[in-house]
Amino acid sequence: MNTELWDKCKAFHGHECGGLTIGYKAALYAIKLLDLKTDETAHNNSCISSDEQVVCISENDACGVDAIQVIMGCSVGKGNLLFHMRGKQAFSFYNRINGKSVRLVLKPKPEGMTRGESFSYYQNLEPEAMFDVKETTISLPEQARIFQSVKCSCCGETASENMVRLSEGKMLCLDCYENYDRFQV
Repeated sequence: MNTELWDKCKAFHGHECGGLTIGYKAALYAIKLLDLKTDETAHNNSCISSDEQVVCISENDACGVDAIQVIMGCSVGKGNLLFHMRGKQAFSFYNRINGKSVRLVLKPKPEGMTRGESFSYYQNLEPEAMFDVKETTISLPEQARIFQSVKCSCCGETASENMVRLSEGKMLCLDCYENYDRFQV
């Protein structure tokens, strides 16, 4: 284990735990499987996606996502960390440069482990033993777009134009817009 990189993940997350270990090992495994190059000059050998070359779609919002942010350089703000909430310890990684992608799904751990035992178990397991490697099931999303801001005719606040609805000739943010769906029962 790269202790310097682990310490960065731990500092970002606030503590060490089995969940952080899952994301840490998933990120390192994805680097290997997707033939990603690490930036030797930035963040002490961590793999950095300076823009959107690497994309992660996480199926959970648990601790492991923090390690993925630190190691992979994926973030919600950059548009290369997305969520497909399914409550699964599964992560789809995409390399836009070479077109490779992989879905890593955590294998079940032995039953009846305490938190401490679970942490130790994951810390001592190689990524190949932790994850099932599968094909991605979600298409690689387009790169993030920058939209114009539009002032809501009702509340006066600005919202991204893709999140505004036209109603009775007025531009309304989603908070002010009332959905019309007479077919929903």
